[in-house]
Amino acid sequence: MNQRDLLLKELRGEAIGTITQYSSNEEAFQNQTLRPILKLQNDLFLASFENYITKNKKDFYNLSTEKKLLLIENSIQKDIKFRNALKGIVIGLFTLEEYQTYIQNSSNLNKRMMNMLIERLKSQIQLLDK
Repeated sequence: MNQRDLLLKELRGEAIGTITQYSSNEEAFQNQTLRPILKLQNDLFLASFENYITKNKKDFYNLSTEKKLLLIENSIQKDIKFRNALKGIVIGLFTLEEYQTYIQNSSNLNKRMMNMLIERLKSQIQLLDK
């Protein structure tokens, strides 16, 4: 393992969630790689979403909580440029080995990644109120 990979793993910390012999490869990747990265990058995700709503959804702060939650979900699922920027924030912290694993099953892992990110932002909606 090269210096970059060691530094990334040390920076991210331990796996989040249980990994057993019965865990699927996707579940193990999610808990070993995706969850720690999402946690580490949380403040950047919040700042990115705040920037997104400032540029694209100026009325966000006037919406009801239900509509805000829906907007979070729709923004990440339907705005391909924004979605790709968020994926880049995560993928940039993969080790080379993790990247090789990711490209083997990127479609399913992208779904997991975006669903976890949507739930993370929704759970912190109070931080998005001005």
